[in-house]
Amino acid sequence: MGHGERLTSREVAERLGVKLETVYAYASRGLLHSQRAAGGRGSTFDPAEVERLRTAGHARARAAAANGTVAVDGVDGVAGADVPEREVPAAGTPSGSTGPAVAAPAVGVAGAGALRGGDLPAVRTRLTLVADGRLYYRGVDAVEFVARHRFEDVAGWLWRGRTDPAPVFTVPPDLAATLERVGGILPARSRLTDRMRVAVSVAAASDPLRFDLREDSVLLTARTLVAALVEALPAPPEASQTAGARATARAAESVGAAESVGAAAMTESAAMTGAAESAGERAGIAARLWGRLAGGPGDTAAIACLDRALGLLADHDLAVSTFAARVAASARADPYAVVSAGLAALDGPLHGGASRLAYRLLAEVVDRGDAVVVVSEHLRADQRIPGFGHGLYPDGDPRARALLAALAALPAAETFLAAAGEIARVAGRERALRPNVDLALAVLTMAAGMAAEAGEVIFAVARTVGWLAHALEEYQETPLRLRPRGVYAGPPVTGPEA
Repeated sequence: MGHGERLTSREVAERLGVKLETVYAYASRGLLHSQRAAGGRGSTFDPAEVERLRTAGHARARAAAANGTVAVDGVDGVAGADVPEREVPAAGTPSGSTGPAVAAPAVGVAGAGALRGGDLPAVRTRLTLVADGRLYYRGVDAVEFVARHRFEDVAGWLWRGRTDPAPVFTVPPDLAATLERVGGILPARSRLTDRMRVAVSVAAASDPLRFDLREDSVLLTARTLVAALVEALPAPPEASQTAGARATARAAESVGAAESVGAAAMTESAAMTGAAESAGERAGIAARLWGRLAGGPGDTAAIACLDRALGLLADHDLAVSTFAARVAASARADPYAVVSAGLAALDGPLHGGASRLAYRLLAEVVDRGDAVVVVSEHLRADQRIPGFGHGLYPDGDPRARALLAALAALPAAETFLAAAGEIARVAGRERALRPNVDLALAVLTMAAGMAAEAGEVIFAVARTVGWLAHALEEYQETPLRLRPRGVYAGPPVTGPEA
């Protein structure tokens, strides 16, 4: 990549005159690009790139410690802009402690006419950190935490810094009935995410106490709201009508009915029957969501994979939707309005909708049986390859690795994992890209026979937890503090006599 011998993280810190943790933060934001050292221990950096950062941008970044810019990439990644630092608790530091801090970049935006230094405040947060290719929730490795805890526990950890012994996410009967009535009058072809946005408004209109922003009240609202998003989803169309189910059927023809992917995906084990939708609100969010998206109860392992996906997607620093939600909370919008702001920002192909594009790519490869041809067509059209690359994770998305590893235990996912692996080999050879969590979501949803938009729904349900965590944090800050200044670029100002 550069000239001469590559530098270790410590050598980079010395050259830039920063803490070692700051180097990790620069790498996580795409200001530096790391490679694993020989033997897999530590990271190395291109000395030429380090020198460019030192001479061209580092001094400005350090001087503007309360400002910055980043660029949205894929689901919620950032890359390639000058980013100053802020202080957040170090990984492993308990919430509320006064332990050492890790320098991490401030929030911002990028592109032509991007807001630069002085236009956006830094945002301190104790919630999430991305550093050196790892994701942390309140100082704890998120991948490891999610592997040991249910989605409801992840929510409790992000909201309060502790897990509740028996968290209950329920929808009051009156609200459930209202959601059903309103859902029944929406057009049959309404997108699932449109139904979720309507559900948030219905829930808000049904809650006269929604402006009570005390923590206990917000937590009660949060649990109800997450459950309401799932409750608002209709029963899916016949499984045979979804692209995932069609691909599943084709895969089943090649491996025989005894090992059918579709049959494995929809196994109705006695153990999970009581935990699926027939058990109502006694079931966890993952089981209820599976029932709405897949059309029936899944087995224990399948629902565990969905639960893991929800946990891994719960928060991811200040992605664009999270920042929108946080700005709403800064204006003291109620929790429903905060989630509405997040859902609005999520509604686009560069954020929550990225999983749909990855789904289509995977479906095309399974259908045509040739990843080289499909990827080649994307490259010829100068299109990015959906489900690959992430500005925060130059060495690979840890969420994708964790979810794909979990899916390997599902017979239903075998065909789709193989197709994803073929795409990864081609994409890695052509553009050195690694799978991101969008591709892992595509494998999960296709193996389950879910529709193309299921990944976006899973993302929205999961990230609602993160938006509400940021709202709880922002409610403790000075109101209206997230108010950037406009930089006028219009015609010359004229006087009253002009």
